[in-house]
Amino acid sequence: QVQLVESGGGLVQAGGSLRLSCAASGRTFSTYHMGWFRQAPGKEREFVTVINWSNSVSYYADSVKGRFIISRDIAKNTVFLQMNSLKPEDTAVYYCVARTRGPTFSNLRTVGAQYDYWGQGTQVTVSS
Repeated sequence: QVQLVESGGGLVQAGGSLRLSCAASGRTFSTYHMGWFRQAPGKEREFVTVINWSNSVSYYADSVKGRFIISRDIAKNTVFLQMNSLKPEDTAVYYCVARTRGPTFSNLRTVGAQYDYWGQGTQVTVSS
């Protein structure tokens, strides 16, 4: 089992920045990837970004590319999401995710079912 706890959400004005953190505990040695999804009110959950835990290769949704940066601290078993140039459409609950079943996604890294553990979510609200 892996437990994920997010922090760092809040209210920010458009154009501002926020940094989310997600601390993993438990069987973290079995983690291959960690990332973030988000879900806005009335919308489907969507992929944001993912990072390979061993080599730090990362992927981003087109909607956040160039504005968001994912990073990880292996010693602290923590993944971060630096969100810059925030827009009102970034308003959502952000969920940290971890994949432990295996290292290979193929083309499915944006699919929520490919991840084995989810955090409880943290609210990010961007005002216009």
